[in-house]
Parts: sequence; C-alpha cells; structure tokens
Amino acid sequence: MKYRIIDFKKIERVPCPCGTSRRGLIDEPEFPGTIHRTDIDQTAKPHYHKKLTEVYYVISCESGAVMQLDDEKIPLHDDMAFYIPPFTVHRLIGKAETCIMVLPKFDPNDEYFPPE
Repeated sequence: MKYRIIDFKKIERVPCPCGTSRRGLIDEPEFPGTIHRTDIDQTAKPHYHKKLTEVYYVISCESGAVMQLDDEKIPLHDDMAFYIPPFTVHRLIGKAETCIMVLPKFDPNDEYFPPE
C-alpha cells in the first residue's frame, strides 16, 4: 500500500508519562517513526529519552500551561512546536492537546526519569 490513513479516534488510548496517548504508525515498518495524539494532564512527569527525538506540536492548551525543557519553562499557546533532542528533560505542565512526532519509532524502554 502506498499510503496509510491514521484515524486517531480508532486507536486505543494508552497511559504515558504525560497523560494518555494514541500512537499511530507504530506497526508500519516502512515509516521510521511514530506519530502520537497525546492528551497531557496535570500528572505529566519530567522525563527524557536517550535515543528518541520528539517534536511536540501544541494543538491547544489551557491558560498558564508551560513547557519545561531542562531547567527552562516556556509559556505555551496554541500552534507552538518544540524540537526535543535526546537527553533533554521535558514535560508539559498544565492541560494540553498535542501531536508528537517521534523518531526513530517510539520505544517505551527509552523513557528515563531523573531523580526529583
């Protein structure tokens, strides 16, 4: 097949360190990454990856939401994106709807949590 349709409404939600995520293209061997539709909530935990690079696209967020990248906190608004290379501690603080591109393919074993 030359193309794939990713209908996030048909993908089961799974818990993640940020809230809940629906992971697209996880089963597509021809595509080198995954795309996630993630609903971020107040329980998001700071974490980092040793191999994965992520691009967070903020679809919408509540007033006062911020993106924490290492020790910096950046105020958010809709239609922002963040490139997050490996070893960058990150989390979104506040409620938000995001689309996250992950390269290479998402691997739950590549999630690390710094000591608090």
